[in-house]
Amino acid sequence: MNTLATSSYQTSSAVLFIIFNRPDTTERVFAQIRRAQPTRLYIAADGPRSLKPGEDILCERTRTIATNVDWPCEVKTLFREVNLGCKHAVSSAITWFFEQEEEGIVLEDDCMPNNDFFRFCDAMLSRYRDDTRIRHIGGANLQLGKQWGNASYYYSNMTHVWGWAGWRRVWNDYDKELLRYEVADVRSKLEVIFNDRFAVDTWAEIFAKVKAGEIDTWDYQYGFLNFFNNSLSVIPNQNLITNIGFGENSTHTIDANSPNANIPLQELGEIKHPLYVLPQKQADYFTLNQGFNLDYRWRRYNKTKRKLKRWVQNIFK
Repeated sequence: MNTLATSSYQTSSAVLFIIFNRPDTTERVFAQIRRAQPTRLYIAADGPRSLKPGEDILCERTRTIATNVDWPCEVKTLFREVNLGCKHAVSSAITWFFEQEEEGIVLEDDCMPNNDFFRFCDAMLSRYRDDTRIRHIGGANLQLGKQWGNASYYYSNMTHVWGWAGWRRVWNDYDKELLRYEVADVRSKLEVIFNDRFAVDTWAEIFAKVKAGEIDTWDYQYGFLNFFNNSLSVIPNQNLITNIGFGENSTHTIDANSPNANIPLQELGEIKHPLYVLPQKQADYFTLNQGFNLDYRWRRYNKTKRKLKRWVQNIFK
């Protein structure tokens, strides 16, 4: 069912709302936060870029929207005066949040939740609070209609951050510069998690670029942290987050025609827990195939192998 629930669930969790320069998407996401009425709201904003004329005005408008709290709520803000960039601004905001909260919900200004997202996060934070196998709770389902099992969620090795919840116990291990890990060691570790050579190739390349400072982001580091700690994420079988930020104004999600753009929201229903705590490897492959074009790369690889085999056979006829 692709409609929002009519009743309003009020979350018991603290919420971190990360904003920047997009008043339009911020207003839509904030409307859903208002509906959930957290009693503790943290708002973090990066500063405007000096070389972007008018961005200071957009940033100010965005901050005004996000602080228009009209329900009983303790509000804390972390507003940067200068621009730190995605990597430093977002990671430092999450650190600031978890310095004050043992657990909580994190939303960025283009990740619009439905009301069931907050109910799901509250339930998962409570259920897995002391279960160190589980290190991340995702809100987005990127399976494009495919459901895995008959429970309300499945377990994954992937770390989706389009609306998520987590714990201080995990974020304390966050390594923004990946200082603890070496490029030479990574491939053999990734091969323990993924049995697809092209998935391993891509993750190893991403790791090397992040380690070298060539990618200005914070979330790959969080994903590698969870990979290297053999952790599981919780992913709902219904989509509870829609990314409304795809387009030319986005930092990373530029392709407005992406199948992951504006995925319809779904109702969660009564929460049913899985019996077995094991990752759904096929679900993860589906996600990686969408992002890394694994099937296409395998077809090209096998085609090249067949051509090489025929060439060798012709030589020795």
